[in-house]
Amino acid sequence: MSVSLAGQPWLNDPATVRVMDALEAAGGADCARFVGGCVRNSLVGRPVDDIDIATRLKPEQTMAALKAAGIKCVPTGLAHGTVTAVADRKPFEITTLRRDVETDGRHAVVAFTDDWGEDARRRDFRLNALYADRSGLIFDPTAGGLEDALAGRVVFVGDPHQRIEEDHLRILRFFRFFAWYGRSEPDPGSLKACADHADSLSRLSAERVSRELLKLLTAPDPRPSVAAMRAAGVLDRLLPTVPDLGAFQALVDLTEDPVLRLSALLPDDPDEVARTASALRLPRAIEFRLAAAAQGPLDPQTLPPALRALIYRAGAETVRDRLLRGQASSGVSAGDGLALVASWSPPRMPVGGREVARLGIPPGPDTGRILTAFEEEWIAADFPDAGHDERLRRLARQPI
Repeated sequence: MSVSLAGQPWLNDPATVRVMDALEAAGGADCARFVGGCVRNSLVGRPVDDIDIATRLKPEQTMAALKAAGIKCVPTGLAHGTVTAVADRKPFEITTLRRDVETDGRHAVVAFTDDWGEDARRRDFRLNALYADRSGLIFDPTAGGLEDALAGRVVFVGDPHQRIEEDHLRILRFFRFFAWYGRSEPDPGSLKACADHADSLSRLSAERVSRELLKLLTAPDPRPSVAAMRAAGVLDRLLPTVPDLGAFQALVDLTEDPVLRLSALLPDDPDEVARTASALRLPRAIEFRLAAAAQGPLDPQTLPPALRALIYRAGAETVRDRLLRGQASSGVSAGDGLALVASWSPPRMPVGGREVARLGIPPGPDTGRILTAFEEEWIAADFPDAGHDERLRRLARQPI
């Protein structure tokens, strides 16, 4: 099958042309090809965010070629042959063709090569082992990547067991790429290999696992992939207390937010959620948000005064998350509540220590007691704009 990317805007962008000119000036024609995501995404009509280039040039030759052309270069991963070129403020990751010398499931020792086929054989999936020259002509060393990309298949390069043993994270990458690019059912051989090696996920760093999981949940519709993860025994290795997938499946239609989608895969138990978030080494902001959502779905028909009180106490994000969880669980629209969350800003407490002092009460515990009581009544009254002095005087007269 002959396919070309000719006409892709990124291919003819002046910055791209500058980088390719610099590399070819040092290594001759066909010393560099585009690889991976930019080729794959162009084929399937997805946005191209990053441009990766594979080259026969060694890293020091790549840096010399870029400097000779006046292009900034950063040695971002010399041990693995990677240099980042910055042309017209656009980054290009340029990596020397490689083959694996030693792998342990987490890290690899590589040797450089000038063989495109060797470089392709060490990659994870056939649709990621596609190359294109500067004219847009595609090269498919695995003889399956082009058809995979066009058909929506995610298939390991060569023996899936060997690919996973080289890097255990490829289990999660399989499900992540299936979520983004897969159609129909997962490849049976690849799925079985992931199931067979599911225990190896425990050897990975929690940070790598959580990053892959959140990328997967960002996909437009991750439901088939998550269901496949559960069937393969992979989901339970990551989220051992995952409830029924029904609420998660419903929530996917309501939000693209990966953190909120993740919350629907966790129990409504703040302590258990905290343990899972800690095990995944999630950022504190995400951990707090998951813990807040674990307070449980919020009834979509909650009345406005109660919603405003919740927004004041817990914040708009928490209330929005719990309303969406409630809609997903009940099937009842939370539209009115979500509109209130988007439009209402909590007012500031209208009185403080200065107003209490004017009543002749010295600073101390009594001031805190009066202000706490005032705030509780003010919230219960739905944040009135007036009557503050009268309420404060009445509370100041009450016995301790």
